[in-house]
Amino acid sequence: QLQLVESGGGLVQPGGSLRLSCVVSGSSVVYYAITWFRQAPGKEREGVSCISDRDIVTYFTDSMKVRFTVSRGNAKNTGYLQMNNLNPDDTGIYSCAADPYSRCSERADFYDFWGQGTHVTVSS
Repeated sequence: QLQLVESGGGLVQPGGSLRLSCVVSGSSVVYYAITWFRQAPGKEREGVSCISDRDIVTYFTDSMKVRFTVSRGNAKNTGYLQMNNLNPDDTGIYSCAADPYSRCSERADFYDFWGQGTHVTVSS
């Protein structure tokens, strides 16, 4: 089964930037679709974006298209979420998810395989 590990979260001041990483493992497949979600305190999990196994990017939230960028690293099992111009509303737990068939969905209940999440706190 697939395993995912996120990293890169932390405390950042408003207007700052963070780059989150998601490493996928568990099979010989190199090009996984990687989907990012976030969950603000007291709110439901929100889909952010997915990068497909063909590096096609789909954004699920229009409000983050300008500030957030999804990409894949030279290690093709690694996905990145570059977050710029962060504000306190971006605070939350950011998680990546994957599907064995590299499908993308904005619904959290679609996925069985998740990383542990990485905390992002935007505060002065």
